[in-house]
Amino acid sequence: MAILATASLTLAAAAPLTQGAGSEWIEPGGDAGKMHWSTLDAINPANVARLGLAWEADLGTARGQEASPVMVGGVLYVAGNAGRAYAYDAASGRELWRFEPEVDMQRNRTACCDMVNRGLAVSGGKVFIAALDGWMYALDAKTGAVVWKTDFIEDRKRGDNSTGAPEVAGDLVVIGMGGAEYDVRGYVTALDIKTGAIRWRWHVVPHDPALGPQETPELEAALKTWDPKSRWDVGGGGAPWDAINYDPETGYVLVGTGNGGPYARSKRSPAGGDNLYLGSLVALDPKTGRMVWHYQETPEDNWDFTSTQPMILTHMAVDGQTRGVILHAPKNGFLYVIDRKTGQVLRANAIARANWIKGFEPGTMKPILDRAAADYTDGPKIVFPSTVGARNWFPAAYSPQTGLYYGSVADIGNLIFMTPGAKPYRARALNNDAALIFTPDVVAATETLPPPMAQAVKALPAYAQAKADPGKSQLRAIDPLTGKTVWAVDSEGWQDRGGVLATASGLIVQGTLSGKLVVRDARNGAVLKTIETGSPIMAAPITYAVRGVQYIAVQAGWGGGGWAFTPRYSAAYSRGNQNRLLVFRLDGGKVPLPPLLPPLEVAPPPPAQAPGVTAATIARGQGLFFANCAICHANIHRSMAPDLRRMQPGTHEAFRQIVLEGALLPAGMPRWDDVLRPDDADAIHAYLIDLQGKTRADELAKQKAGKPLDGPSLTILSNY
Repeated sequence: MAILATASLTLAAAAPLTQGAGSEWIEPGGDAGKMHWSTLDAINPANVARLGLAWEADLGTARGQEASPVMVGGVLYVAGNAGRAYAYDAASGRELWRFEPEVDMQRNRTACCDMVNRGLAVSGGKVFIAALDGWMYALDAKTGAVVWKTDFIEDRKRGDNSTGAPEVAGDLVVIGMGGAEYDVRGYVTALDIKTGAIRWRWHVVPHDPALGPQETPELEAALKTWDPKSRWDVGGGGAPWDAINYDPETGYVLVGTGNGGPYARSKRSPAGGDNLYLGSLVALDPKTGRMVWHYQETPEDNWDFTSTQPMILTHMAVDGQTRGVILHAPKNGFLYVIDRKTGQVLRANAIARANWIKGFEPGTMKPILDRAAADYTDGPKIVFPSTVGARNWFPAAYSPQTGLYYGSVADIGNLIFMTPGAKPYRARALNNDAALIFTPDVVAATETLPPPMAQAVKALPAYAQAKADPGKSQLRAIDPLTGKTVWAVDSEGWQDRGGVLATASGLIVQGTLSGKLVVRDARNGAVLKTIETGSPIMAAPITYAVRGVQYIAVQAGWGGGGWAFTPRYSAAYSRGNQNRLLVFRLDGGKVPLPPLLPPLEVAPPPPAQAPGVTAATIARGQGLFFANCAICHANIHRSMAPDLRRMQPGTHEAFRQIVLEGALLPAGMPRWDDVLRPDDADAIHAYLIDLQGKTRADELAKQKAGKPLDGPSLTILSNY
């Protein structure tokens, strides 16, 4: 399954891979291997009780914060929403500059998983950051001024966007893109570090063979794994939205690729096939952009099991031999140890329930799929892990001292089903054609399904398993060679899966959605220090030193996939979601807590329905709403997106202008006139007027009875 390409290579001489970060934190992952491990030990178990706030900064936004800062030369560089960048004096917190790109907010419509950004790169006196709408910026590291900018989107008529961190590979800056739920054909782009000129582009999946030869021989080979009559109009997916590493020892650019589009192979490639290079790790020659080797972690990928999750590059003794390896835990529930030079799979251990797979073929390590358990072509199935993944974008850490991999693991599944028949292609709109209900909600949700479907779900063997153990999220210390968990602690909820920092002094640092920064003992997970911040933390903390003083920094803010479904235990629910940068040191002070939000209020009365609105109009509007709007508008209390059950008169009056003409485009609400007709917008409005009336009646009754206005609700999506 790990295949070496025949292309001749022109790689640079190998350079040693440093083990961990020192005083500087030169990459979002700390070092070239992105181990999220620091050699600093001034903050240690003996004194961590003295940890307090050194300084903080308001990032001026209120969406998801997934990036880890970079510290070079005493300056802390921070990546923010949609491609913002900030520079601070790393010791004092004095702001040196901030940069806000001019972003086409219409592109926000195809960002399934929030307008987040996962990091920036610093090299040669420049800061490199990609904006949401697919422009790469090179900024002067001292001033923040734009040195050059390049449009790296291949086809702006499609849903391509950018949320990942760029990777410097010698004289190149390499960047991926997102949008596989929509209508994209995934690719990575390499730009000249000095000029921004595009040097090469590598596509993940083939194009329609009717359009002529493929761009590379490896795509000609991949074409044999696709139906010639595949849904080329949709694009195929494969977007490599994160997980790009430059390996200085092999000289390869390592890329994790994304999911298929549509989700089900039976609709994407009806005649079958593995559908290379979906759900794969690939090694590319940075000089030519040609593939060196690949390993497909999830053949066919029916389940949104992306391989875009962060990689860690390190050295490890495997079977008596020290190897340069990749540690990789994609969504599919396994932790892999893979040789960086050859792509050989050395270990593949399950770290969560995985019923999509029976095992691996000897020698090739190709997964053997369990079609009876996980193929939902002819009816709904409950599949483990869920589409949110056993692991996802939230970084793990690896300590060469303990030999353990520290990361959040979500052991949950989801009910997945699709609508019958082929669906017409919709430009820049969701084309994944799958409905998802996560196992913590599946018992309650099944009762709301049509009786025949509910009976089919209850008859599934996995239903009993989901009922007995819906699943949870944990922070785990895992032996990557055996997959065994050395210790584990439960998270506060299954959406609570923050990134991790490990240090040479034996500390594990992680934030929580409830707003705590928690420091643990790397040996056993025991809590050594907890700091209340009042802000939800998902991103991985970093640590650095300036003039002998060690600091720990972390970005705070709830968001990501399912960003509209704010968990009730999150600090964003109780105190709001103002994004912050928090920096700590020994003998620092207390963290100022954001004020509590005011009590909930009953939904305001809606306007009267327009003349001619019928029950059929409302039903059609409901279908259109869930097909186009519900991925952002969860319509729950304190959602990050406006709760449309609570629209004010002015919003009702301007509804058509907002939806069809982009009246709120600068605020992030795209226009939809290319997908929706005026009568479609009116039908959605009728549904929302009806929903607002029902919500008001329900909340008035609760208020009269002295009951809380909010209550548990199903989570359609979670934090991708």
